[in-house]
Amino acid sequence: MTSFRMQRINKQMQREISLLLELRVKNETAKLAVITEVDCSRDLENARVYFTTVDPSIRDDVKKSLDSAAGALRTMLGRQLGLRLTPALSFHVDTSEEYGRVMDRLLDSLKTDEDDEPEETGDEEEEYQESGE
Repeated sequence: MTSFRMQRINKQMQREISLLLELRVKNETAKLAVITEVDCSRDLENARVYFTTVDPSIRDDVKKSLDSAAGALRTMLGRQLGLRLTPALSFHVDTSEEYGRVMDRLLDSLKTDEDDEPEETGDEEEEYQESGE
């Protein structure tokens, strides 16, 4: 479990990276990234930045663009945050949305399987009461 301070730093880094991508980065491909989460190490040496895109087919290109802009983003981020150390940024594709969709489909298929089964009529309960047990 991360401390309150680390949660606050992660959220602030997420906001700042999103703003920097939108306003200061000139690479149009990198601007297509939507930052979903930042997970910073406790010693502030490394930060895993998770992103997604609207179009799944361009994620590899966006990742390459973000990786090439990581140094400049780190420099701009250091000026904005005012931390003693600015973490090294590593970008990773966030696959939680696709995972959630797969789980939804799986749960929906279970629900439809249950709907296909015949419902019990309750005859067993009546037989139990008639036998006196």
